[in-house]
Amino acid sequence: MWERTLQDLIRGLRANKKDEAKFIATAVDEIRHEIKTEDMELKAAAVLKLTYLEMLGYDMSWASFHVVEVMSSPRFHLKSVGYLAAVQSFDQDTDVLMLTTNLLKKDLSSNPADVAVTLNGLAHIVTPDLARDLTPELIGMLNHSRAQIRKRAVLALYKVLMRYPEAIHAARARLEEKLEDPDPAVIAATVNVLCELARRYPRDYLSLAPQLFHLLTTSSNNWMLIKIIKLFGSLSPYEPRLVKKLQPPITELISTTPAISLLYECVHTCIIGGMLQGPSGNSLAQMCVSKLAAFIQDADQNLKYIALQAMAKIVPTHPHLVAEYQDTILASVNDQDISIRMRALDLVTAMVNRDNLQSIVQQVLSHLVPETSSTLPTAAQSLAQHNVPTSPASSKPYISPSQSPAYRLVLAQRVISICSQNTYENVANFEWYLSVLVDLAHVANVDVGFEIRDQLVDVVGRVRGARRYAVKLMYTLLSDDTMLRNAQDEGSCSEVLWAAAWMCGEYCEELSEPQKLLPYILQPDIVNLSSDIIAVYIETSMKIFGFWAAELAQRWDDDHLPEVKGIVEGILARTGELVASPHIEVQERAANTMQLFNFIQADLNSYRPKSQSTSGYSTLAPSLSFETLPSMEPHFPKSLYLIQPLFNIYELNPVAQNAQASVPVPEGLDLDAWIVPPPREVTPQVEEEGYGERRVKKVKKGKTKETNGTKTKSGKKKQKEPLERDVLTPVEPDAETPEGRAERERRKAERQAQLRDDPYYIVDDKPSQPPEDVDSIPVVRLEGMPSLSPEPNNRLPSLRATSQTFSSEAYVIEKNGEMPEGAVPSRQSYTPISRQSTPVYSENPAPTLPQLSSFPAYEVPEDIATRTSTPEPIKVTRSKKTTGKKKRTQNPPPT
Repeated sequence: MWERTLQDLIRGLRANKKDEAKFIATAVDEIRHEIKTEDMELKAAAVLKLTYLEMLGYDMSWASFHVVEVMSSPRFHLKSVGYLAAVQSFDQDTDVLMLTTNLLKKDLSSNPADVAVTLNGLAHIVTPDLARDLTPELIGMLNHSRAQIRKRAVLALYKVLMRYPEAIHAARARLEEKLEDPDPAVIAATVNVLCELARRYPRDYLSLAPQLFHLLTTSSNNWMLIKIIKLFGSLSPYEPRLVKKLQPPITELISTTPAISLLYECVHTCIIGGMLQGPSGNSLAQMCVSKLAAFIQDADQNLKYIALQAMAKIVPTHPHLVAEYQDTILASVNDQDISIRMRALDLVTAMVNRDNLQSIVQQVLSHLVPETSSTLPTAAQSLAQHNVPTSPASSKPYISPSQSPAYRLVLAQRVISICSQNTYENVANFEWYLSVLVDLAHVANVDVGFEIRDQLVDVVGRVRGARRYAVKLMYTLLSDDTMLRNAQDEGSCSEVLWAAAWMCGEYCEELSEPQKLLPYILQPDIVNLSSDIIAVYIETSMKIFGFWAAELAQRWDDDHLPEVKGIVEGILARTGELVASPHIEVQERAANTMQLFNFIQADLNSYRPKSQSTSGYSTLAPSLSFETLPSMEPHFPKSLYLIQPLFNIYELNPVAQNAQASVPVPEGLDLDAWIVPPPREVTPQVEEEGYGERRVKKVKKGKTKETNGTKTKSGKKKQKEPLERDVLTPVEPDAETPEGRAERERRKAERQAQLRDDPYYIVDDKPSQPPEDVDSIPVVRLEGMPSLSPEPNNRLPSLRATSQTFSSEAYVIEKNGEMPEGAVPSRQSYTPISRQSTPVYSENPAPTLPQLSSFPAYEVPEDIATRTSTPEPIKVTRSKKTTGKKKRTQNPPPT
C-alpha cells in the first residue's frame, strides 16, 4: 500500500530537476521489483510508469515480456494498460511479438470493448507474420454487428495490407462492400483506406468510379468529400472519360463550398486530373486561378504556400490567367517566410513572357535595393518600444528578407535565368537587358559577378545590334572608379570589369576616340583587381592602341607624333610595374606587351618626319613596289601597324553549343594512354641456369657477335654457358584493372602533392572571404535607365557616326554559333526578332584598313592556301648503309 504511483513519479521528477538522473535510477529500481510481483494491479502500475519514462527517452525493452503479461489480463483497465505499453515500446524486431498471436486471436473474439482495444493495438504493432495469421479474423470483423468495430477493422486492415500485400485478394471484395454500409463513419473509413491504396495502384481501383461518383454527389461530409476528390485525382489520368464526368460536380463545389480545405482539394484535382484542358476547361481554369489568388492574399501562411504551388502548375497551360495577378504574386517575393518567397520566385520564373519580362525584372530588382527605412524606426515606434513592455522576440529589429545574402543570390540568379532562357527569346530590347545587368552588378552585393560577366560577353557576341550601346555602357563602367574601389569587398561583382575591358577592346571601333580609355585601363588602382582581370586589362590596352594607331596611320600628320610617344611611354611605365606581379599570367602578358612596345618606341624614336612633297607616298601608283622604288617609304612610322593585325585578322564569332562534341576524334588517339610514363618499379629476378637472355652487342662496324652460345658472324661457334645475372623487370599494373586504377589515383595524388610546392604551377586555393557589411551596399537608382542622348558633364564616350537607327525591332540573335572545321556542319540560321524579312544589323562595320600599295603582297601557293591549319608531319627516311659513309636524307618541309 506504500508503492509509488504514476502521479507520485511525476511529482518527484518535478521536485528533483537538479538531480533527475539519480531520482530516475531509484525509481527504475523500484519498478524492477514491482514488475516481478504476482499482483497484476501492481504489475500494471509498474508498466504504466515505465511507459511514461519511455516517453521521456528511457529504454523499457527489458520489460517486454511483462507487458505481454499485462496485455493478457482479463480485466479491461489492465488490458488497456498493456496494449498502451505495447504500442509505445514494441517495434518490428521485438522478440515477444511471436507470443502474442494466440492472445490477439482470443481478444478479437471477445467482448466489444476488448475487440476495440485489440484493433487499436494491432494497427501499431502488426508485423508481416501477425498480418498473415490474423487476416481471416480481420476480414470477419468487417461484418461485425457494431459499426464502431467495423470502422476500426477497416482502418486496421489498411495497416495489415501494408505489411502483408497478398491479403488484398481476400479482403478486396469485402472492403468494397463497405462503401454501401449504412453507417457514414464506416463509409468514410473505407474511402480513406481506398484513397491510400489507390495512390499506389490506381489502375486496380478504376472499377470503383461509379460508387465513388455517387458518394461525391450525395454526401455532405466535407472530410469524406476531400478523400473522394483526392481519389478521383489519382484515377483521372488513367480514365479520360472521368474528366468530362467530374467537371460539373467539382465546379459546383468550387463555387458553393465555404470549406477552404475542400476548395483547395477541388482546385488541385482539376490541375492534376487534366480538367483544365480544352475549351470547356477555360472557365474552370479562370475560376481556379481566382480562388488561388484569394488564398495568396489570405493571412494564413499555409494557404499562401499551397496557392503559389498550385499556380505554378497552372502556368504552363494558362499563363495569361496567372499574369492577371502579377502584382499579387510579386508581393510575396518579399515575404518573411523563406518557403513562400521561394515558391513565389518559382511562379514568377514560370509566368515570364515577352510582354511582361521588363516589368517583372524591374520589380524583382527593386527587392535588391536596400530599404533605409526598414532599419530606423519612426518616432512613434520608438516611444511605443519604451512605454509598452515587449517580449524579447518582439524587441528585435525588423530585418528585411532581401538583406539575406543567400536570398539575394537567388534573386540575382533568377533575374539572369528568366532573361536568358531559350537564348533570350523573351528579350525584346537588348539595350535594356545590358542596363539591367550593369544595375544588377551594383545592387546585388553577392557573388554573382561571374554570371553577369558571362551574360555580357554572350549577348555582345550573339547580338550585333547591341554592340554599340554595350561599348558605350562599358566605357562608362570603366571610367567610374566605384567598382574599382570596392573590388576587395565581398559581393562587389568586380568580374564585370573583365567583361567591360574585353568588350571595349574587342569592339573598340565603335568609339571615335578609343585612346581616351587607356588612362582608365592602366591606372595604378587596377592592382587591387584579380589576376585574370588585370591580364584582360593588359590585352585590352594592346587592342585599343593597335586599332587607334592603325587608324591614325591612315590620316598621319607629324603633329601626332608627340601624342603617340606619350601614350607608348605610359603603357611601358604601367606594364613595367606589372612585370613584377606575383601572378604568372600577368607577368607573361605584361612582358610580351613590354617587348612589343619597346619595339614601337624604338621605331618612333628613329622616325624622322618627312614632308608630303618629298615622300610622295600618297601619289604612288598601285603597281609600284620596292623593286621599282626601293628608296620610297611610308610617311608614317611603320610600327603603327604592328599590333592591329594580331587581333583583327579573323572575326570573333559565337561558338555553337555542341561544337566541342562535334570535333572528330583523330585516328590513333588514346586518351587513356600515359603522357608521361609512371615511375618504374624494379624487381630483381635471377634467371635459371641455361635460360639466359640473348644479348647482342656490336663489335665492329657491320659485325655482330652473339654471347649465348650461338654462331658469330666469323663462323666460329662459342660454347653455350649458363648465364646468371640480375634482370630488371618493370612491374606495371594494368590500367584496366581495379588495382591499376587505384595505383593511378595514388600516383596522381602524390604528383599533386609535389606540384603544390612547385612555383611553376598555380594552385586554385580561394581565400576566405570577410563577412558581409550591409551598410556598404551601394544604392543605385533604378527608376530610369541610362539615356542614349549625351548629357552634359557625363562620362559617356562619343561614338562613331552612323546612318543606321537603333531600335529594339532590329536585333538579331545568332543562336547556332560557329562550328569547328571537320565537324558535321549544322545549318546556321539567324533568328530575327523583328517582323522584317531580312535581318538588319544595327552596327557600324569595322573599318577596313587599306592595303599599302608600296608593300608587296605575300604570294602563297595554291597547295598551301587550300591546306588545313594542321601541317603534315615531317617524314624522315633512312637510306641503305654503305661502306665508309653514312647518308641520311630528309624530306624537305612543305613550303
